[in-house]
Amino acid sequence: MTLASSSATRSLEVIAGRFHPPDQIDAIDAIGSGNVNDTFLVRLARESNPDAFVMQRINTQVFTRPDLVMGNLIALGRHVQRRIASGLPELDGRRWEVPRVLSTLSEDRHWVEHEGQFWRSISYIGAATAHDVVTDCAHAREVGYGLGMFHHLISDLPVEALADTLEGFHVTPAYLKRYDGVLSAWSGANGGVDGDVDVDASRLSEAFAYVAQGRAGADVLEAACSRGELQRRPIHGDPKINNVMIDESSGQAVGLIDLDTVKPGLVHYDIGDCLRSCCNPVGEEVSDLSKVRFDLGLCRAILEGYFSVARAFLSSADLAYLPACIRLIPFELGLRFLTDHLEGDRYFKVDRRGQNLDRALVQFALMRSIENQFEAIETLVVELTSTT
Repeated sequence: MTLASSSATRSLEVIAGRFHPPDQIDAIDAIGSGNVNDTFLVRLARESNPDAFVMQRINTQVFTRPDLVMGNLIALGRHVQRRIASGLPELDGRRWEVPRVLSTLSEDRHWVEHEGQFWRSISYIGAATAHDVVTDCAHAREVGYGLGMFHHLISDLPVEALADTLEGFHVTPAYLKRYDGVLSAWSGANGGVDGDVDVDASRLSEAFAYVAQGRAGADVLEAACSRGELQRRPIHGDPKINNVMIDESSGQAVGLIDLDTVKPGLVHYDIGDCLRSCCNPVGEEVSDLSKVRFDLGLCRAILEGYFSVARAFLSSADLAYLPACIRLIPFELGLRFLTDHLEGDRYFKVDRRGQNLDRALVQFALMRSIENQFEAIETLVVELTSTT
């Protein structure tokens, strides 16, 4: 992200100065590629310890109660710090960091409201990198370990300790219902696919066809939860590959970032989202859909890493529904991208009109690749869980 003007830079300096002495601030640079919040790295004078922190502008159209988001982050941080301090054999010889919420200098608060915007600062995980694409199976295994460790650390955090800051988030039937309503309104206003002059009508028709084909299984996880087969637990909510920090020296996972979506949910949402993000080697912003595929080797490596630390708290029902979640989450995200396109790109950031439609088609193509390998995925899950 490029800062728009010198006045924008001055505003950032004012906000950063509410969290740290202004005379110790050396630079403020935009970082990250998130689709929702704006994120900046504030670099401090060399003698400062720590020498940097992360500052974020929370998208209050998405997170309408940012105070509850902050409450979740604080509760999560305290719980995980206690778990780590108690000593965990799974962390022997490894470092693990949880982004800490920083207080303002002059008030006992954890955020700043500036010109109608909501800002917060968190600690920076240094000497670690977030990747947009999995580099190899060793990297994939560490991503799986990272998510597994995160789930392990919060597995005994009562769901009552967390607010549901995004009601309906990852509830696929709700997204489908919203899509149907938006599509109806859009069709009435545009007169069909040819009325959307900003995109290729054939691509839009293709996306609609994917939704029609995939909608039958949209309630698989929520129905299982309603029957009592699956239980809601604390989850990350958005454990895509670039939210797993990898140590630059050891190559080991050292923590998960972007914790705004932490809330009660099904661990299947996290597992499915992690695999969706990691097992498509060409990434999420590719135009040639023929290159999109679900890499079963990367899936194996991620699940091996995950089960190495998270197997103990998963029930037999949890394991039984893992293949279903691997298919469901790409469908859900494709549905969300497509709905946002029809609504005029209100939720996800875009650089051009039609980008959310392209993103949707990538997810739908990934779903199709998963469906073509579904029996192999079921066999893999049974193999890994029966020997773990």
